[in-house]
Amino acid sequence: MSQPDKLKLTSLSSKGGCGCKIGPADLAQVLRQLPPAEANPNLLVGLDTSDDAGVYKLTDELALVQTVDFFTPIVDEPYAFGQVAAANAISDIYAMGGKPLTALNIVAFPIHKLDKSVLADILRGAGDKMKEAGVTLVGGHSIDDNEPKFGLAVTGLVHPDRVRTNAGAKPGDRLILTKPIGVGILTTSIKKDQLNEAEVARVTEVMATLNKTAAETMEPYTVHACTDVTGFGLMGHSLEMAKGSGVGITIDAGAVPFLPRVRELAEAGFIPGGTKNNHAHVECSVDFPEPMDAVSRFMLCDAVTSGGLLIAVEGSEAERLLQDLQSRGVQAALIGSVTEEQEGRITITGSITA
Repeated sequence: MSQPDKLKLTSLSSKGGCGCKIGPADLAQVLRQLPPAEANPNLLVGLDTSDDAGVYKLTDELALVQTVDFFTPIVDEPYAFGQVAAANAISDIYAMGGKPLTALNIVAFPIHKLDKSVLADILRGAGDKMKEAGVTLVGGHSIDDNEPKFGLAVTGLVHPDRVRTNAGAKPGDRLILTKPIGVGILTTSIKKDQLNEAEVARVTEVMATLNKTAAETMEPYTVHACTDVTGFGLMGHSLEMAKGSGVGITIDAGAVPFLPRVRELAEAGFIPGGTKNNHAHVECSVDFPEPMDAVSRFMLCDAVTSGGLLIAVEGSEAERLLQDLQSRGVQAALIGSVTEEQEGRITITGSITA
């Protein structure tokens, strides 16, 4: 089966390969219809706090961390798509303070429409990323589908006393973000041929970078809460942390790192549906500065794929952790703080300088 020189994987998705999650409001509405799960004393983290992964205690010294994630292509290069999808799925284990151990591939692929070499490249990219993470592939499942989808179910280990949830932030903590945002706007722009090769490579590198170094670096610090910033965006995941922890969160918009050209492309209209859904979901719980324009608000709500960790660390240790992260090559920034006031709300100060 002949293929074009450069396969546009993103064009094969019925929604353009956005890879967006079901919106938080829609998902909450569905989950409310389910019966409550039976209480299990060994289930340390379940559905209650919208956390990144489930944690199940095996012994007093050991707990399982389990997660699953998959999506349609957001980049056109099959190998890169595999890498991004693997890094994205594995990230949930790091966010919980765990060490990823094994993975199962989840594959949907139009096997009679695309050359088998495309799927082989996707799996090879994922395999190389798993090797980098020290993850062993133990199997998987595949189906013939009209559009390609790929991801992983990942299992990790953590000490029950060292679990990092998104619900433990304390007043006085400071917030560190370990990757720039704007990924959703840029990947939407990829589908519209608005990025050059260097720009595509740049956003792909950010998405394909494991949160391994960031997770290992924060390990000895007093981290009260952690989550990875993905489909619900910086505002959505910050809001989950605020509500789960019973605290307020203040974010300095000028300190939030963005990828290059995000504002330019957002102003040109390349804002994904997932980003707009995120904004609609959080706008009643986020106090934006009155002068802040709509584009800036969308930028802060941008839907992210394989984003960085959002870390709530003891305030007195924040500068030291930041320097430690940066010295190890992590693109980290101090972006805000945790407060007693405004419980369950986000307050945005300053303005975006990107």
